[in-house]
Amino acid sequence: MRHSYLKQIVQYMQRFTQIGSIYRLSDTALRIVFDRENSWNFDMRRGDPLITIDAEATRGKMYQAPFDVLLAKRLNRSSIQSITLHNNDKIIRIVTTTNGSYKSETTVLQLEFTGKYTNAILLDKDETVLEALRHIDGDVSSRTVRVGQRLTNPPPPPYIPKHYPIEDVEAFLVAEHYRNANEKLERLKDEKTLLLQKRSEKLRHHLSLLEKEDALIAEAEYTRHLGHLILAQLDRIVPYEREAKLEDFDGTLITVALPEGYSNGASIAQYFFKRSKKAKQKGVGLHKERDNLEEKIHHIELFIQTVKEASTPEEIALLFPKKIGGLKSKTSDTIAEFWIEGVKVSLGKSEKGNIELLRNAKARDIWMHLKDRPSAHVIITTDKQQLPDKLLEVAAKLCVDFSVFEKGAYLVDYTPRREVKIVEGANVLYTHYNTLGVNKG
Repeated sequence: MRHSYLKQIVQYMQRFTQIGSIYRLSDTALRIVFDRENSWNFDMRRGDPLITIDAEATRGKMYQAPFDVLLAKRLNRSSIQSITLHNNDKIIRIVTTTNGSYKSETTVLQLEFTGKYTNAILLDKDETVLEALRHIDGDVSSRTVRVGQRLTNPPPPPYIPKHYPIEDVEAFLVAEHYRNANEKLERLKDEKTLLLQKRSEKLRHHLSLLEKEDALIAEAEYTRHLGHLILAQLDRIVPYEREAKLEDFDGTLITVALPEGYSNGASIAQYFFKRSKKAKQKGVGLHKERDNLEEKIHHIELFIQTVKEASTPEEIALLFPKKIGGLKSKTSDTIAEFWIEGVKVSLGKSEKGNIELLRNAKARDIWMHLKDRPSAHVIITTDKQQLPDKLLEVAAKLCVDFSVFEKGAYLVDYTPRREVKIVEGANVLYTHYNTLGVNKG
């Protein structure tokens, strides 16, 4: 942040008289609750530290590092003695005291917005380091930050700061939150979209290398035709000859190249029949592989659109489940898995995946599908009769997002799996269902 902004923010902060609580929101961000109406976030990330106001911020996890333990011990329910812009630098210094059983204890929280070496440091009244968000050794910087060592001031800024007035500090910090959130969201969208596009490009490349089924089908028909011609004119086949002059069924005279190593016409005919069968099987296999690749590409295209339409980082995080227990999440070519409020939600990527979901779901699991139109099948794995409305809404949105590209209003039916009867493949009939409305885009 600009020096001028920090100076004006510090002047505004001087109205605060206490710290109710302080804790880490994320690996680099602190949240300071000054009172019921004022909770500020200090993101001490390297390169671009930031102060914001976000009333709905929640911590990602509970941090129990020595820095966090001491942060709570020394600053929770403490009185603020002073808040200053230290050393005329981009450093906010908050001096606090707590009244213990025997004596008052002074603690300094130093928030350094100095770019590369941005840091949050706890000091005692003698300016000795008690703990720090980042410990800095002498081989990294000439200014060390080590527990038990006295902290020195960094060199003063080599410039005269310009003044950039802030009309309303609170409004400015709220706007900073939204600006930062939007930038983070766009970066996340770009990152995940690029990842998905690379997957799509690999599949498209594989698809482009497949042989053409039409050519294989034509070859199967032609070699089968030759086999029948030879059987019909065995008297014209001379063993070990390289070719034979045969009359086609329409009376046309044709020359047929004969394979080597066959002693009679019947075995040569069988050779062509085998070639025909092999070409036909390969064509069928290629058709299935092409359909499989096209379904995967279609799923990724829907995935990319879903990422681009996300309105919060949390929506994107839902689409990319984190590793569980340090292990790579299980992936499937046919089924996508998501976790909503600790509940597994599975979605068919293709017809094969839809069939697999229907086959493996338990009677009390919840099944979802777009009303009156083809869509991905969704299964919510649960033993509960009642599910939170929010979970159902998110799962229904996944069903829509991974089924259609067009924006608009859609209806999603859902019912226990036991109410769903499989007719053929992934085609079903169902009764006793409920319906949710979902707006896409």
